[in-house]
Amino acid sequence: MIESIIASPEVVHYICKRFDIKMSKKLGQNFLIKRGIVDEIVKSADLEPGEPVLEIGPGIGTLTQGLAQSGAQVTAIELDTRLLEVLDTTLGQYENVKIVHGDVLKLDVSSIMNHEPFKVVANLPYYITTPIIMSLLESKLPIERLVVMVQKEVALRMVAKPGTKDYGALSVAVQYYTKPDIVLDVPPKSFLPAPAVTSSVIRCVLRDKPPVDVVDEKLFFRVVKAGFAQRRKTFSNTMKTTGLSKEQIDAVLQEAGIDGQRRGETFTLQEFADVANAWDKILI
Repeated sequence: MIESIIASPEVVHYICKRFDIKMSKKLGQNFLIKRGIVDEIVKSADLEPGEPVLEIGPGIGTLTQGLAQSGAQVTAIELDTRLLEVLDTTLGQYENVKIVHGDVLKLDVSSIMNHEPFKVVANLPYYITTPIIMSLLESKLPIERLVVMVQKEVALRMVAKPGTKDYGALSVAVQYYTKPDIVLDVPPKSFLPAPAVTSSVIRCVLRDKPPVDVVDEKLFFRVVKAGFAQRRKTFSNTMKTTGLSKEQIDAVLQEAGIDGQRRGETFTLQEFADVANAWDKILI
């Protein structure tokens, strides 16, 4: 069994039966059963032998096996205690795999990855996709590339352009830190059990520097959050959620050269930056 391709219906069924695994909906557990999808994910990561890669939520090791076979040095963080014994069995032959038990949102990822540059490759649990992605990006970890499988609707939000229905705070944040593109869509039948939605693999290449200059990054994201707080209202009105008075908002928008009657979802990253920098200039 250990030498078998894990990402296949027969092997996944066998492992689940042998270890009496009941997939946890709470933890968003859906195991890949298509080796071709695993290969595409690994290819998108562009891994070199010995290169450190972090996997989040290895499950029973379907994607982990593909990463290990690339020759990369794999560190996989698994939250579910029940799966640790399974991973010891399915991945036992791979000396380049280390399993870490814990919650990626609570662990010191930098220390786990030896404070060196690394890539992240994962089939992320749907229920906590956005918090994990934002935690990794906001922590300013030395990540070079992020290749993750997420719900298709989340992937579309990550690559969305201003003025589209999918454009939001997640779009701005991901595009501020990375250059994202959707690699492929993954149908529900590629998993056991099959989820109710289509998934997508998205590749995010970390930027050397953000595409816009901001004086205060926290202030920039505060403006972004305000811009999408009430999507049907004008930007001038949504800016009231920041605690600024109408007079202060008008002054900031005038300094930035922004029409406050527009809606926040039409703003480019540059325009959000212009507002944040104007706010910093005249009110702080």
